[in-house]
Amino acid sequence: MKIDTNTVDKIAKLARLEIAPGEKENVIKDLSKILSFMEKLNELDTSGVEPLVYLSPGVNITRNDVVKEVITHEEALQNAPDHDADYFKLPKVIER
Repeated sequence: MKIDTNTVDKIAKLARLEIAPGEKENVIKDLSKILSFMEKLNELDTSGVEPLVYLSPGVNITRNDVVKEVITHEEALQNAPDHDADYFKLPKVIER
């Protein structure tokens, strides 16, 4: 597949990316390298290879939640940079 400026523009639009005009040549080169690598991979015989769904053999391994060390309310507030008797104090981040 040939990558040209129109293809880069179309991909950028689909990905909602803004690519500077000076960067388009670099993107064309990078995408061409990726596609040539994929063509190389397509040359490999993978007929005896099982499809890989998960990287590890375990699927949906879960563990029971175990309560370990519990800290008190006062201990939790102890290292806060600013707090009152019950809560952490944070700077206001939403303005009306």
